[in-house]
Amino acid sequence: MTVKEKNVILWVIVPCYNEEKVLPETYGLFLDELTLLISKGKVSDESRILFVNDGSSDETWEIIKRLSAQDKHFIGISQSRNRGHQNAVLAGLMEAVDRTDITISIDCDGQDDISAMEEMVDKYYEGNEIVYGVRNKRETDSFFKRNTARFFYWFLNKMGAEVVYDHADYRLVSNRVLKEFENYKEVNLFLRGLFPLVGFNSTKVYYDRNERIAGESHYPLKKMMGLAFDGVTSLSVKPIQMITGIGAIVSLAGFIGIIWVIISSIAGTVVSGWPSTMCIVLFLGGVQLLSIGIIGQYVGKIYLETKQRPRYIISERTYENKGSSRTDKSGCNEKADNKE
Repeated sequence: MTVKEKNVILWVIVPCYNEEKVLPETYGLFLDELTLLISKGKVSDESRILFVNDGSSDETWEIIKRLSAQDKHFIGISQSRNRGHQNAVLAGLMEAVDRTDITISIDCDGQDDISAMEEMVDKYYEGNEIVYGVRNKRETDSFFKRNTARFFYWFLNKMGAEVVYDHADYRLVSNRVLKEFENYKEVNLFLRGLFPLVGFNSTKVYYDRNERIAGESHYPLKKMMGLAFDGVTSLSVKPIQMITGIGAIVSLAGFIGIIWVIISSIAGTVVSGWPSTMCIVLFLGGVQLLSIGIIGQYVGKIYLETKQRPRYIISERTYENKGSSRTDKSGCNEKADNKE
């Protein structure tokens, strides 16, 4: 394939939530990389950088509008309210689906190596429809952050969620994949687990993770654990299968205990013991409450899915919405979380 044939349209999807401190530092890096790809003939000059404002409460949207006025390669959309990081990425992808050949989603903070985009595009030309950006090492993270992240991916895979280890939401996706991805209507989104389900040829690009350029991380431990739990309950029924197994084991232990009590009664060696009784009661009560809680999470997700509420609503664009039959209400999670 010649360079001339490699004139595809790329949209870089950048979700933004309260990024007024970091966006002025990183927008130039995104533009430099896109300009480099255009100069090499690997993508068309019609390529764009799409900032998705996720209901920010600071000056993020004003910055995006100024950037869009300064350079045609910057465009932006704003959600009607905060929907969460996953819904913001989805909004950008669905905005691009009828206008692009490929998209690359990347966070705004500059921690993911922007220069890896060129290798991603090269991998696309080699025949890959999805290219996952994978962190080669996490030396810039604290010991606690690094190890909790490792546990995060280990836990997801053990629970049956198919995810790429050390891959977040930095990925290249072809338009062919996006059109198939439109058929996934889940309200409870976990994109890094959904794209492997779509299939098609895929590969990985490895990069070193940088320090956050400015601002504060939107991924504290609480949100990371919440994201992991959402990923498991959205993509796998293994926790319910585990509850069934635990229930069977506890029932077997209880049956053995009954036999032991009967034999002890016949032998006349029964001694009343309040501590042992309380331990059994508390243990069984804890197992039951935990099991009900997990099942309740699944019931709650079913409740949200049956409502079929939109997953995002675009309230404003920096450009005219031409050439698309799509509506703004393409799908918003009922929960309005901060960036996960």
